[in-house]
Amino acid sequence: MIAKLSGILDSIGDDWAVVDIGGVGYLVFCSTRTLAQIPASGEAVSFLIETHIREDHIHLYGFLDQAEREWFKLLTTVQGVGAKVGLGIQSVLGPKDLTDAILAKDRGMISRAPGVGPKLATRLLTELRDKVGGIASVEPAMEGVAATKESDRAAMEDAVSALANLGYRRGDAFGAVTSALSDLGDDASVEDLIRAGLKELTV
Repeated sequence: MIAKLSGILDSIGDDWAVVDIGGVGYLVFCSTRTLAQIPASGEAVSFLIETHIREDHIHLYGFLDQAEREWFKLLTTVQGVGAKVGLGIQSVLGPKDLTDAILAKDRGMISRAPGVGPKLATRLLTELRDKVGGIASVEPAMEGVAATKESDRAAMEDAVSALANLGYRRGDAFGAVTSALSDLGDDASVEDLIRAGLKELTV
């Protein structure tokens, strides 16, 4: 099982890169976000690899960090999300965006990815909300949500919805409201959260 590849970048395409290691070229499928961050052909490159073995092929999927790879593994546990759709989601949303979208229940944000319609977006939000805690990069956000009382969570959701209705992305609104709740403390009103969230978003 291949877990990592380091070599010279030979070439890239729309959703793949070829890594030359000792004269052998390894085809690695990647999201467009990942491909946009790797060096130019002829330079050193390193990928964390998720290997998929099927009867008719062995495919290598490449990521630049552990959070990306863990999100790919998590996304592809959802029915209807194969490797191609998983990479498509990651092409549109980075790890932080995915975390914000899942925690904010932002179906519209998830639906921006190719191959993700409203039903699949809803399934992703439902199935992944309780699973994202296993990814290191999202633990602080999950702890912040888990630590809030039910009444505070309701106020947070109302404030996020209000900011989204004003035209802000739900992921951005969620981050601003979470920060506002941390500053204002328990029992902050919806109005206070909206005002503080607006201040955070307009800084």
